[in-house]
Amino acid sequence: MINLAEKWLIGVDLGGTTTKLAFINYYGEILYKWEIPTDNTEEGKNITTNIAKAIDRKLEELDLTKDKIIGIGMGAPGPVNLATGVVYNTVNLGWKDNYPLKDLLEVETSLPVIINNDANCAALGEMWKGAGNGAKDLVCVTLGTGVGGGVIANGDIVQGTSGAAGEIGHITSLASGGAPCNCGKIGCLETIASATGIVRQAFDRLQMGTTGDLAGLYNEKGHITAKDVFDTARAGDETSLLVISETALHLGVALANIANTLNPEKIVLGGGVSKAGDILLKPVVENFGKFAFSRVKESTVIDIATLGNDAGVIGAAWLAKNK
Repeated sequence: MINLAEKWLIGVDLGGTTTKLAFINYYGEILYKWEIPTDNTEEGKNITTNIAKAIDRKLEELDLTKDKIIGIGMGAPGPVNLATGVVYNTVNLGWKDNYPLKDLLEVETSLPVIINNDANCAALGEMWKGAGNGAKDLVCVTLGTGVGGGVIANGDIVQGTSGAAGEIGHITSLASGGAPCNCGKIGCLETIASATGIVRQAFDRLQMGTTGDLAGLYNEKGHITAKDVFDTARAGDETSLLVISETALHLGVALANIANTLNPEKIVLGGGVSKAGDILLKPVVENFGKFAFSRVKESTVIDIATLGNDAGVIGAAWLAKNK
């Protein structure tokens, strides 16, 4: 009889520049992790081959065969059809629309593969081993270059009819006006609450001729980062504090609307922007409290993600284990 507990899972988190891989045990603990560059040349045709080679090399290095592996779970950017493993609209990877990722990776690796959206995988990772801490109703929002999201209801990811559930970054946070988003809409949450959105807001204010620490940094370096905005805000810079106030308002409203619809136990904020900590979290929680329905406000905890860059591979491994 096969003892599954002794077998391993492979988690893959496919990004536009790097692909993270990990061998993970049955209980969700990372045993080995490494990354390879994502080669999106030639319409991305080398991506699956490179992943298969990287897995083969690591197994060889550890003197193991594929019998040790249950399967591969993988998070990919963009909407994914969970049943077929077809990925839609992944422009930054060079793939044509309706790319048969699961089939190709299964052929290359001779292992069973399951694919989901990368933000969904991060949400599953936080539920299984991170800030979710076993919560069965959970929303994970990743605040990075863009804004991603994953919705977990009753312990499983919500896919939606076309694999596009949880596109929290494209909630329109302004009734009218706002900045154009890469998705083609205007005023998406992503244009405000992402690292890119925070920098854009700060830059717009600096163009008005404001003074202070942030303006000094900008004049010195010729550019600013979201981290610069948070660092100078902690030191009391007025421009940075206004940017954070505006960001926290829109994010608080969006999270309240999500929570009013789903009544989750937890909302977990991850991604690079979440590393700002309390200077962002406190005003977000305050705004959430203003706009959330009273019972929702009382029962939903907003927390910072704990797994960092490991959330995606751990969530992908959860998929391989459970699906």
